[in-house]
Amino acid sequence: MPEIPKIISVDDHVVEPPTVWTDRLPRKYQDVGPRVVRETVCKDLMIIDHEPVWVDSDVERVVDFWLYEDLKRAVTRLSAASGYPKEEVDARPISYEDMRPGCWQQQARLDDMELNHVEAAMCFPMFPRFCGQTFMEADDKELALLCVQAYNDWMIEEWCAGTGGRLIPLPLIPLWDPHLAAAEVRRNADRGAHAVAFTELPTNLGLPSIHDADGHWEPLFASCEETATVLCMHIGSGSRMPSTSPDAPPAVPSTLTFNNAMGSLADWLFSGAFIRYPDIKIAYSEGQIGWIPYILERADVVWEHNRGWNRVWGVIPEPPSSYFADHVYGCFFDDRFGLANLDAIGEDNVTFETDYPHSDSTWPHTKEVAEKLCEGLSDEVIYKIMRGNAIKMLHLPFDQ
Repeated sequence: MPEIPKIISVDDHVVEPPTVWTDRLPRKYQDVGPRVVRETVCKDLMIIDHEPVWVDSDVERVVDFWLYEDLKRAVTRLSAASGYPKEEVDARPISYEDMRPGCWQQQARLDDMELNHVEAAMCFPMFPRFCGQTFMEADDKELALLCVQAYNDWMIEEWCAGTGGRLIPLPLIPLWDPHLAAAEVRRNADRGAHAVAFTELPTNLGLPSIHDADGHWEPLFASCEETATVLCMHIGSGSRMPSTSPDAPPAVPSTLTFNNAMGSLADWLFSGAFIRYPDIKIAYSEGQIGWIPYILERADVVWEHNRGWNRVWGVIPEPPSSYFADHVYGCFFDDRFGLANLDAIGEDNVTFETDYPHSDSTWPHTKEVAEKLCEGLSDEVIYKIMRGNAIKMLHLPFDQ
């Protein structure tokens, strides 16, 4: 088996402790800001037509709910699956006592990382959703901005603090205002955060696309380039997962999750953003990598063959694929096909993840999974994929 260096995971998740916002918001918002309440219910959650639906149950459960404005959302095992057998991982509502402490407690997380041969990890949020959509959808935008800032303060000053870089900050932005977003990027970059969660498909959230003729996102993009902050886009950060039909089983959209990342990459390749911002970086989380060679090939064919009507001929001066190497990182946790085609992707553009504590996570067997995946690769390439590229992408305090 190949030698696997200590892993740096660029896509893990954190279940926010109940006091993240109650400890940080002004007193006047304590009754409407995010907070946790506990209830005993005789109901269960099932995924029906791709949506969680409450159903009556004979089983009495103690459940922790997040409340925010008029939102009430249960904590579920899908968000805290580590430690449970795969057949017991479903959408059932749970309490914090039902989950592994590493889901939400700093030292327990570091211990679980040590068990899993992981040196450092960057965590996407749970309650705010993958890019902070929960706050974007709220009515009170003054409160929403305070919630974003409070989350970032907790992320940097508490969750990641004192870990020697082992927990990597991933702040949120106020998605509804690109100028406020740019200010938040700069505020957090000054504190050492060089990543930010963004949406793969803004129009799914009712926001302008990255092609917007009025340059809606330019303040954000400029701030990211200025501060060497990478835009990290997790599958599902577009809020709607791809599927084929309402009655398709959950296995279908789960298989197709990479489609949104693929569409997003096509957007970015043809947007001109990589030309306007030659140092900007973007990263796709949990999208796997096997699809990348084809979309690069197809984009080049469209750019060349359809130049009479594709509306990018002359705007994008070089083949779209030529911008990939300097601007884009892919991420995988189990993708043999992608690694078999690494030459067509680029060994400098691939990162690794464990997805702890979600249901797809390879914890606590990530090292063994990596050993099997990396058979036949050189030590140099393995090092880049397992940690070196992440160090470069996120400006981490570790030796290359």
